[in-house]
Amino acid sequence: MHFIFFSKFKLRADYFFMPGEAFQFKHFSVRDDMCAMKVGTDGVLLGAWTETNNVKHILDVGTGSGLIALMLAQKCDASIDAIDVDNDAVLQAKENLAQSNWNDRIQIYKQALQNFDSEGKKYDLIVSNPPFYSDSSSPQNHARTLARHSDQSLSHEDLLKNVKRLLSSSGKFCVILPSKEGVAILKLAPLYELYCNRITKVKTKQNKKPKRVLLEFGHLMTETKTDELVVLREDEKYSDDYIALTKDYYMQLAKT
Repeated sequence: MHFIFFSKFKLRADYFFMPGEAFQFKHFSVRDDMCAMKVGTDGVLLGAWTETNNVKHILDVGTGSGLIALMLAQKCDASIDAIDVDNDAVLQAKENLAQSNWNDRIQIYKQALQNFDSEGKKYDLIVSNPPFYSDSSSPQNHARTLARHSDQSLSHEDLLKNVKRLLSSSGKFCVILPSKEGVAILKLAPLYELYCNRITKVKTKQNKKPKRVLLEFGHLMTETKTDELVVLREDEKYSDDYIALTKDYYMQLAKT
């Protein structure tokens, strides 16, 4: 089986991958050739890290290929609404979901979060692998620009304002961001009555600075649990912690 491990901050190919082939996970497959942002480590990390205990209704913001929606559907019985502003991404997500075992409880909508009407529904869990690099030079491709740049599609303020609007009183909001963007959203969140309950700092290697941060917010102010995840050992093999986190999804990960 062909498989590639792709990251926005590191690229590794453990198996030869041909363009147009599906990414094969244990219980589903994902194509991303129509999506501006490809299947990546960020999405896998967020899907694997997010807790789904006692969750009945989930909203996936910026679903792209539908990867995170599929990962969450695998680990719980919740109904899932997934939204994206890009028409091609929505079409591809629908195709990916149609091939899965959970198509009956995942709905995909071409909709911006700012305009999304949940018809009174509140979500127990909202997840997002959102736009970032708000202060960097925009790529030329418009769809990729929308997918990557918060000043073009979804600002942190818009994200938090609408999470507050749609999240249930006991619900959780989980997001992955570059470390710098994570600091910014941590400062903004209390203005929208959202408080960080859990933080995982993600490093490519132990001796590197964190490149990503996984954040969980809720409406209640509690003590923040903080830990660290190292993706790779010094010998370039996957760490035991990363393998343990993603073992239910990856076909196989070499650690020796």
